[in-house]
Amino acid sequence: MRCSTESSLKSRSLSSRIWNAASSVVTSRLIPMWIAIGFALLALGFASGCSRTVLVKEGSPVRIGPDAKARVYALVEGEWTLSSNTVQIPEGWYLVSPEWVDMEGVGPE
Repeated sequence: MRCSTESSLKSRSLSSRIWNAASSVVTSRLIPMWIAIGFALLALGFASGCSRTVLVKEGSPVRIGPDAKARVYALVEGEWTLSSNTVQIPEGWYLVSPEWVDMEGVGPE
């Protein structure tokens, strides 16, 4: 049986065309996915590394930093009432635990 070189060239050419088409489809779908994964990892890296936590010993006073806003309690007619809105707290004010505060003389007599 004779081997036809013409048929083997056609089959080789067809297989290489199929391979090239398949690889271009895979490549065209993988590149955007890898780019998206790279951006997601970069964003996570920036988000997780931009802050730090400092533990403060319980009961010790702390000072307010810049741009502090919080809901606060105010003494209204002898009762501590939580504000409904946030309040701008001036930089440099101290926050202390309740045992530091002398409540005698505070509030209605």
